Amino acid sequence: MPSELGTILVVEDEAAIAETIVYALRSEGFKPIWKATGREALAVMTSETIALVVLDVGLPDTNGFELCRKLQIQGRVPVIFLTARDSEVDRIVGLEVGGDDYMAKPFSPRELTARVRAVLRRTKAGPGEYGKTANDAPWAHDAEKCRVSYQGHTLELTRNEYRLLAALLAQPGRVFNRDQLMNAAWDDPGAALDRTVDAHIKLLRAKLRAIVPGDDPIVTHRGLGYSLRET
Repeated sequence: MPSELGTILVVEDEAAIAETIVYALRSEGFKPIWKATGREALAVMTSETIALVVLDVGLPDTNGFELCRKLQIQGRVPVIFLTARDSEVDRIVGLEVGGDDYMAKPFSPRELTARVRAVLRRTKAGPGEYGKTANDAPWAHDAEKCRVSYQGHTLELTRNEYRLLAALLAQPGRVFNRDQLMNAAWDDPGAALDRTVDAHIKLLRAKLRAIVPGDDPIVTHRGLGYSLRET
């Protein structure tokens, strides 16, 4: 019977770990689907409505980061990465490709289900916090659809990129420090790093420059943070 809490796709090639995750999710009222390869995961995305993906970085047929990119192309979906490594570089790469959270093995199944709930609460939230928009050109912000356009072009944003940009759009000219931006974009700001914010700002700038070469509406205030240039 389908779960009202949502269907969770578990992509993990180690059966013992996958079975533990599936049991924990089912015990919390979710409907887990387990697949061991990236190919099988992509097939599920075309046939099922997936609320969130728990994704192992090391898969037998693909890299989890690359699979995440493909999943986001098929349809934006929250992703929690699982990995045997816990390096800063891996965490940043995971966030840059669209991941919403990151857990290193071994981990507590109870903590994983708590993080699943936290990510789903955020991604299913209404416009509330991000309901304010900058109505003047060159920006258009549809908070209901979590969509931002720049100079008439809709931006393809990861979830964290969107939330960072939405916070800046809400108050053009205001200088946000990194802590404030982490609080705006991540469920667990304490798990994010200053470099993570900088990396996401860099990606946002690249996407904006792809629309208008040489333009940079995001202003860096050295030692303070970032703001959106007032128009």
